[in-house]
Amino acid sequence: MATDLQGKTIAFLCAPEGTEQIELTEPWTAVEQAGGTPELVSTKSGEIQAFNHLDKGDTFTVHATVDDTGHGRYDGLVLPGGVANPDFLRMRPEAVAFAKSFFDAGKPVAVICHGPWTLVEADVVRGRTMTSWPSLRTDLRNAGATWVDEEVKICEGGPNVLVSSRKPDDLKAFCQATVDAFKAVV
Repeated sequence: MATDLQGKTIAFLCAPEGTEQIELTEPWTAVEQAGGTPELVSTKSGEIQAFNHLDKGDTFTVHATVDDTGHGRYDGLVLPGGVANPDFLRMRPEAVAFAKSFFDAGKPVAVICHGPWTLVEADVVRGRTMTSWPSLRTDLRNAGATWVDEEVKICEGGPNVLVSSRKPDDLKAFCQATVDAFKAVV
């Protein structure tokens, strides 16, 4: 796995605050351990403030803003959760457009926990099968997705591969499925 993602750059889209820290750091580490280069993309430059549930966690340096970059620079996208993170992102048209552009380009996207709220706003879940934090079940169904209660769901029934998981307890399976999806990018 140490070179599976050699030469690949993966975007991690996060709001300036509210990202669930472990849902950022575990996939980030998995990408690095597979030889890939993770980059933090946000709506503002500087740093983001991560959280451990409702408590402040660490800060992380932003590499690019959604206004200054595009999907062409990246081989895939990770959308970490946290309740506030995707709620903020879905209210920013430039963040929604950035996420949607990966679907339009056929590039793999991995999303966990509350992260699918951004994808609902981007109108890219219609006809897809996915999972999430259970409270998003109705939102995803109303947006046209088929919701399943599984540790990790890999959906290839659309323009790209969509990897989804429910919660931090699913991170081991989520990270492996995410690396596998990004590895398949030519």
